[in-house]
Amino acid sequence: MNRVADWWKLPLPLALLNLRALRDDLREYNLYDTGAGADLPAAATDLPPYRTYDGSRTDPHYPEMGMVGSRFGRNAPIDSTEPEALPKRMEPSPREVAVRLLHRESFKPATTLNVLAAAWIQFQDHGWFGHGELSSKTFVDLPLDENDDWPEGSPMRIRTSNPDRNKPTTEHRPPAFRNTVTHWWDGSQIYGATEEANRRLRSGVDGKLAVDGDMLPGEDKEELAGLDKTGFNENYWVGLSLLHTLFVKEHNSICDHLKGLHPTWDDEHIFLTARLINAALIAKIHTVEWTPGILANPVLEKGMNANWYGILPRWIRDNFGHVGTEMIGGIVGSDLEHGAAPYSLTEEFVSVYRMHPLLPDDYEVRDHKTGALIDELDFDPMEGKDVRPTIKKYGWSNLLYSFGVANPGAITLKNHPKALTNHVRFNGDRVDLATIDVMRDRERGVARYNDFREKLRKPRLTKFEELSDDPKLVEEIRDVYDNDIDRVDLQVGMLAETPPPGFGFSDTAFRIFILMASRRLKSDRFFTNDYTPEVYTAEGLAWIEGNTMSDVLLRHHPELAPALKGLGNAFAPWNTV
Repeated sequence: MNRVADWWKLPLPLALLNLRALRDDLREYNLYDTGAGADLPAAATDLPPYRTYDGSRTDPHYPEMGMVGSRFGRNAPIDSTEPEALPKRMEPSPREVAVRLLHRESFKPATTLNVLAAAWIQFQDHGWFGHGELSSKTFVDLPLDENDDWPEGSPMRIRTSNPDRNKPTTEHRPPAFRNTVTHWWDGSQIYGATEEANRRLRSGVDGKLAVDGDMLPGEDKEELAGLDKTGFNENYWVGLSLLHTLFVKEHNSICDHLKGLHPTWDDEHIFLTARLINAALIAKIHTVEWTPGILANPVLEKGMNANWYGILPRWIRDNFGHVGTEMIGGIVGSDLEHGAAPYSLTEEFVSVYRMHPLLPDDYEVRDHKTGALIDELDFDPMEGKDVRPTIKKYGWSNLLYSFGVANPGAITLKNHPKALTNHVRFNGDRVDLATIDVMRDRERGVARYNDFREKLRKPRLTKFEELSDDPKLVEEIRDVYDNDIDRVDLQVGMLAETPPPGFGFSDTAFRIFILMASRRLKSDRFFTNDYTPEVYTAEGLAWIEGNTMSDVLLRHHPELAPALKGLGNAFAPWNTV
């Protein structure tokens, strides 16, 4: 059917069936193992009824699957994932691609979303994947044009992604890379990905995470001053601090609820149960709120709700639990299944979530009671060492409200934030993240746009005019790529592509999304076989099913009620007051 008509042009029932068939097709043909699974089977009876600190023993048979340090998988055949060799990797120059096609000329807003939606996806990314780039000791030198205005001159030095060398690679097994966090949807961005990291975040009382007044504790190390002490604080800014702090407070509220119902439970029991509940609530919010917010299409909205709830009315799950098959009762509560490969997140998944255009360069801080303008800021006081001072200066309520009424950037060409195209990181590196976005795909063997489409069974483009309806933009892309449509980078093609109606990103990116969004639930026993009252407690399941993002915001910031009143989705622009 996809060869005849795009899924979004079909009547609703056919479109939903088509998406289901597409997802099943991708499950069968676009999952490849790089050694991401484990080597040693475990006894299925030796399973803890909680998430472990490092993600191990989540799978019933392979204890190492998805744990911190395991490899990223692929959504393309392994023999097609060889990193591009030099000098091809530099052609055309990633810097030229970035400057001419990615850098923001003027801010293009995404008017159906608010800036919390932009912060949210980075909040999720930090719980899903990390390559350890900031600690890499090796660099690639990118020669620059003599007219380039890069402050540090030529060459531009970019830290490399270091492949896993523990399992030798051969010419038949291209390099693979290890995840520095767990692959599971377990909230590791706030809980940490090791027991040692987690223990430094705990209060030690009633299962709670440590707080400092109404903030998270600050980092102890002098070089990290200004950052929150949390599970993952690389590339940290105010938007992340808002969400990390909010869901630490939510964890602690869950702990209070559990302690009141189970007064004999000790600190560890309460913590482990509260983590399960909080992580699942985050996953539900992402599935049925954030995703339909950024992909605002009726077909997708029904499809994502079906991922969690199935096609039956909600009251059936509320009264009888999961009923029937995955389609009827939803993925959550169904039987665990991995598909064609052991579970892991993939390099292609990382690539399609490079959504840096969402980030604005300019911010208005407004009073949450009156809407009056308090201050106007650029990105500098929003990030790094200034995060905590900025929050203390303006306060949670004003910042949350300001993010709620402002728009993020549209995910399109020439909208990469200026703040990230000449950005100095905590480690002292000056970086252009637009250039790095292009380099990472080439370095990690992620296919260029046309080959990527073909691997997802989308038709190859034969002419540049098929990329965009903007003739001027088409000619500029053609010039950058020397009239060779097959050289167009994945990032450029996805950003040039006209999305389906209501979508905030391309259908090409969506192909990976629809596969991996389902898989993050279907491969995790805590969202399938162990999504039960025996593991979560009955009150834990009620907390997950009964709360939304608005509920979380209002539990900790009831003063925001006027701004959220009547909103169906907390990631849509809030009411102005």
